[in-house]
Amino acid sequence: MRFSAIPGLSQVKQLLLGGVRRNHVAHAQLFRGPEGSAALALALAYAAFLNCENRPAEAEDSCGACPSCQKIDKLIHPDLNFIVPVTTTKAVAKDATSSKFGAEWREFVLGNPYQGLNDWMQHIGAENKQGSISKDESVQLLRLVSLKAFEARFKVVVIWLPELMHPAAANAVLKLLEEPPPATVFLLVSFAPEQLLPTIISRVQPVVVRAPAEQELTDWLRTTQNIPEVKARQLAQLTDGNVGAALAASADGASAEHDYYELFVGWMRTCYGNKVADMLTRSDEFQKLGRESQKEFFQYALTLLRKVLLFGLDPQLVPHLPAQEQGFIKSFSPFVTPRNADALTQEINEAHYHIERNANPRMVFIDVSLRLAELLRA
Repeated sequence: MRFSAIPGLSQVKQLLLGGVRRNHVAHAQLFRGPEGSAALALALAYAAFLNCENRPAEAEDSCGACPSCQKIDKLIHPDLNFIVPVTTTKAVAKDATSSKFGAEWREFVLGNPYQGLNDWMQHIGAENKQGSISKDESVQLLRLVSLKAFEARFKVVVIWLPELMHPAAANAVLKLLEEPPPATVFLLVSFAPEQLLPTIISRVQPVVVRAPAEQELTDWLRTTQNIPEVKARQLAQLTDGNVGAALAASADGASAEHDYYELFVGWMRTCYGNKVADMLTRSDEFQKLGRESQKEFFQYALTLLRKVLLFGLDPQLVPHLPAQEQGFIKSFSPFVTPRNADALTQEINEAHYHIERNANPRMVFIDVSLRLAELLRA
């Protein structure tokens, strides 16, 4: 994993690079970001950079070609270790620990490092069981760090979702953080750091992993995932910078079939004009979208309505608007104000709720259109 392969986060990347260049590598770092963020990907890119064998003094990234980089990229480096939440499955009926799921973990991460806990549980066939980092893991961890690095400068231990540690495992980690083994770096990757022991948080260097900006995610989806720009922007808007959700949505393909922007603009003009005949026509078109696309469309509508409201309050609140959206958002903003924004949002949320519960899509669309028409013209 290269830093360059991760969307956005330029400031965080420079912070991590600078620490390595100055030989100020904290022995324990907490990569904290929401589910679907680049927290794990960033930790892996950092691990590769730490142990890169051909890294010039002012390098911006690991080389990707040396033996260390190649092994880390394949997650088979003997000095790159993972502790992850697991549970018993049909394949591992008892004493479930991370080491017994090594092959599954490599496949999972190499396929998509932006996934979450539920994706991991499904990947290992956990059914309805919940994953955790058990107390047995603490014994494995202590044995692991007692060994010197085999071939790398640093032994790296990645603990994914440490908030799911059993108290015994948490205490073992705490002891290691208090008395760190030499040349060992702990990278904790957390979606909910507030659930960690305060004593653990006090002993780690925080690395805050925010969502990439809409344009950054759009460009990344376009250049790395080969998604057309219009659809890439649509995915970035729908997922509000959640990389994992954007990749999942692109894999599902629902949003890729429709241009929600054009649908939304036409719908709003119909509602503002209170053109009932056009509402009926558009309801037929809406019904043909398919239920998942109908839900996505309402989510997209909420995202764009928020932009319209913010633009009306202060255009600087929504910088970097795409060229195609600027004219519409500017002209529509006088009609979406703090006076009616909550009601508009509630109506679309309720429409999404009814679609999710298999209500008749045509009736839902007509009903919400009539209500929006009233609110926009009030």
